[in-house]
Amino acid sequence: MTTLVDRPRTALLVIDVQNGVMAGTHDRDAVVSNIGTLVGKARSAGVDVVWVQHNSDGGLKKDSDEWQYVPELVRAEGEVLVHKQYPDSFEATDLEPVLAARGIGRLIVSGAQTDECIRSTLHGAIARGYDATLVADAHTTEDLSEYGAPTPDLVIAHTNLYWENHQAPGRTAGITTTADADFTVTP
Repeated sequence: MTTLVDRPRTALLVIDVQNGVMAGTHDRDAVVSNIGTLVGKARSAGVDVVWVQHNSDGGLKKDSDEWQYVPELVRAEGEVLVHKQYPDSFEATDLEPVLAARGIGRLIVSGAQTDECIRSTLHGAIARGYDATLVADAHTTEDLSEYGAPTPDLVIAHTNLYWENHQAPGRTAGITTTADADFTVTP
């Protein structure tokens, strides 16, 4: 269980599922569909959906088409939007105070990109005392193999493997699938 006192609630994080991030990612349509399913499950269970949106002077300039969330996913009125400039969604953002105000100590993580913002946010969450579950079929990345990285399918598989077995004192890590994600129970 989380090491954060009086934080029994869960939130779904939807990280950087933006046009410019998702263009050319591995299995894009299936991942976006899975995230849509997760958003629906979370909303039905009364669980907070927290949207994280990256800003940069490069390809994700605020208010540009690339910066916008993919059209298949629509943030509902009242759902939190956190703007970030660094891979870790907690770094220099209001994510921590947003979660604290809602009593959230458990995070279900989805989005992009696996080898940057997803990994950084997972580690940032665990280091800050959160339980963090990665949805194994609801994160993706682009192909950077021409630069020496493994292919996207291997990056995703490796991230799922090590997060499934990650440990920290008093905190829970692990993976689930879209089909098995259950927002009605706390581990």
